[in-house]
Amino acid sequence: MRKRLSERRERVVTTSRPARLRVGVVGAGRVGPALAAALALAGHRPVAASGVSDASRRRAEALLPGVPLVEPAEVLARSELVLLTVPDDALPALVAGLAETGAVRPGQLIAHASGRYGTAVLDPATRAGGLPLALHPVMTFTGSAVDVQRLAGCSFGVTAPLELRLAAEALVIEMGGEPEWIEERDRPLYHAALALGANHLVTLVAQSLELLRTAGVEAPDRMLGPLLGAALDNALRSGDAALTGPVARGDAGTVAAHLAELRAHAPGALPGYLAMARTTADRALDHGLLRPEAAQELLGVLADGPVPDEGGAEGDEDR
Repeated sequence: MRKRLSERRERVVTTSRPARLRVGVVGAGRVGPALAAALALAGHRPVAASGVSDASRRRAEALLPGVPLVEPAEVLARSELVLLTVPDDALPALVAGLAETGAVRPGQLIAHASGRYGTAVLDPATRAGGLPLALHPVMTFTGSAVDVQRLAGCSFGVTAPLELRLAAEALVIEMGGEPEWIEERDRPLYHAALALGANHLVTLVAQSLELLRTAGVEAPDRMLGPLLGAALDNALRSGDAALTGPVARGDAGTVAAHLAELRAHAPGALPGYLAMARTTADRALDHGLLRPEAAQELLGVLADGPVPDEGGAEGDEDR
């Protein structure tokens, strides 16, 4: 697999290496300056950026030293490749506005870094002669120089017209990334999958840390680190076969005890626990990890929610 990726990199770069381009960034948030800095390392030349907040301006100055901060229309006027790195909800209006004011030039590469959208969101710019690219880095960004290093080996969700596919993939490879082709119709599902994994993982870890602190653990991060690292590695390798724990085993009494404790000490975490436990039970049952007879009692506990305080929870004596 690694050999095939290397061969593809060499083929794409040698057959469709983009000319050295003047690069502009519209929206100097956490992503745009890092992508432009990575392109600079590959020989392209960042020439202009736009940013509204003080934080955006500081990021641009740190990652793109000497690059002037100008209005978005001026960024396009100076650039051959434009990176539109604004929030998803702001992207359609930005593209429409730039096209309506004549800022887009024929033959100009217009790329966005949104996971949600493919190239259809760039249609106003395309009608004005722009060349549309969707290049989404599958990574969380800090807004610092470390992001440029982390792009090495980072997957990018790439969508582009067929005639621009090699150019899009070559740009990703020059940034150190690995291009993964995503069809236009599949972009929303692709992005939902990434958000489900990455964003919700942060929420789950943060809740786990809080609960461990409440339980008196002095270094919950040190306790969770090896456990979560192993769980993530196992899940990536084996999928549902990596499921462990009381839900996958059908330990209804243990789960009931969990619900009682969460109800008493962390009611805000209860809905998330229930939702994930029900989903885990369904998947464990579908994959033959959870016996049907054990699943019935477990799903009953999960359907009823937390048990009443006065009755105790089945299995409390074994906790």
